[in-house]
Amino acid sequence: MSLAVLILTYNEEKNISDCIESARFADEVVVIDSGSTDRTVEIAKGLGAKVAVRAMTDGFGPQRNFALSQTEADWVLYLDADERITPGLAIEVRKVIEGGEPFAYEILRYNYAFGQRIKHGGFRPDYSLRFYPRTAVSWSGTVHEEATVTLPKCKLKNVIIHYTYTDWNRYFNKFNSYTSLMAEQMLQRGRRSSMLHIIFRPWWAFFRVYILQSGWLDGRLGFILASFHFFYTMAKYVRLYWLQGER
Repeated sequence: MSLAVLILTYNEEKNISDCIESARFADEVVVIDSGSTDRTVEIAKGLGAKVAVRAMTDGFGPQRNFALSQTEADWVLYLDADERITPGLAIEVRKVIEGGEPFAYEILRYNYAFGQRIKHGGFRPDYSLRFYPRTAVSWSGTVHEEATVTLPKCKLKNVIIHYTYTDWNRYFNKFNSYTSLMAEQMLQRGRRSSMLHIIFRPWWAFFRVYILQSGWLDGRLGFILASFHFFYTMAKYVRLYWLQGER
């Protein structure tokens, strides 16, 4: 039974080398690049990865479905360029494949932001459905996409390390991209925005991650991330508000 690790990229020259190195245990590493202007593709090819280029004009879900078409491996594991497979997880994944158990597996992620491991709030450790037989999964959604699987779900014991943000330029680039994509996705799903949403939703978002999810325990950075989650929520509802007026 073979395994392919599938990685979506866009201008990830700082991350792609370590990401691919962590996936060396797989039979195949496939990089789906959405038009990088840096050395991402060159580095990936130099490390022996299979590279396909596809413009991501329809969001993350379709891009992940395209990735599935680029391999014939029996099993696939999705990895983001800013994530690393730990040695323990690599061993565990191989044991699962050798055992042939027909499950879809969730993997715990430890999230790091600006050099600090975040244990609470919106970036607390989270399970992500990433590992399954290739024919058992399909994806939907423009951003914060969702995997639909045809098998029962299980959790693995070992973890992925996620270096989510290392500098503020990267944070704000994603902030701009994700709020725009989220607004489009909400509009497509029939969601509406009003001034009440714009005023009150951000406060609820801050309260949820900072108080209910104990973001305050992560100190100064916990407060900063919760505050920016306030503005992220406001931005997506403002963008939705204007989009619905344009259509």
